[in-house]
Amino acid sequence: MHVEESKENYLETILLLKRKKAYVRSVDVAEAMGFSKPSISRAMGILKEVGYVTIEPDGNIQLTESGRQRAESVYERHRLITDFLVETVGADPAIAEQDACKIEHIISPEVFAGIKAYLRK
Repeated sequence: MHVEESKENYLETILLLKRKKAYVRSVDVAEAMGFSKPSISRAMGILKEVGYVTIEPDGNIQLTESGRQRAESVYERHRLITDFLVETVGADPAIAEQDACKIEHIISPEVFAGIKAYLRK
């Protein structure tokens, strides 16, 4: 997995967890993603270094403004690509979801804009 893709997956997971509960810790991210706690700790350190998250003394992970914006962008691509695959090719929603998770990281801005325009019609 590419480093940027990995960062985006972590950010998206944190965003979705934050929507369910206000307090998100590394163990919650590890459980949601199926990764070990040490792997999550390393990833959180990287996200903190690049300014996407802050980690409070009690372990609560917070998205910074830039982290939240990046996570929202990834999540939007994920949702819309999933919808597009279901609507246009009749993909099973579960399969569309899995494929969208891969496509969301590599899709060009031009193609994504086209998908958004198509879905607005």
